[in-house]
Amino acid sequence: MIREIVFATNNINKLKELREIVGDKFKILSLEDINCRDEIVEDGSTFKENALIKARFIKDNYGYDCFADDSGLEVNALDGAPGVYSARYAGKDCNSEKNIDKLLILMGDCQNRNARFVTVFTLIIEQKVYFFNGEIKGTILHERRGDGGFGYDSVFLPEGYNKSFAEMNSSEKNEISHRGLATKKLIDFLQTIIG
Repeated sequence: MIREIVFATNNINKLKELREIVGDKFKILSLEDINCRDEIVEDGSTFKENALIKARFIKDNYGYDCFADDSGLEVNALDGAPGVYSARYAGKDCNSEKNIDKLLILMGDCQNRNARFVTVFTLIIEQKVYFFNGEIKGTILHERRGDGGFGYDSVFLPEGYNKSFAEMNSSEKNEISHRGLATKKLIDFLQTIIG
């Protein structure tokens, strides 16, 4: 029997990506599946803190074993911004396109375009808390390339590749991405403790 576990996210792109990576190893439930309509305030100063806030909220209020992630883009020339504010970089009611516009304007013709994507998963299972990290380095392109992916994918060129995340198919991206790497660690761990 496939073990059910909640992924504490409202981001349908993240949910789809996770389900593709996990396959039939586990059944990933969404917040909608457990009728969670609460707004979980992510007011931590690090990815780890925000991931823990989300996972703890679901465990404490709904009782499910669960995991949550916080992910973002850190750009060297911007002192690590947008960081934990990646999803709302251009303001509270922004979208990915506005976030990218702001990023490209701030970067301008800057020569140092080094950046990295970071993911931190927090897993709470049987009242124990575990963390799993994933990271990929790359550079920020001067303009968008590709129409796949989501978030900043169209302007992120992973180190050692000539295609942006948005130019890759989902299996190519999931193999090397920050979330893909962290997810593999999470799945491997889950398999060791719940079979």
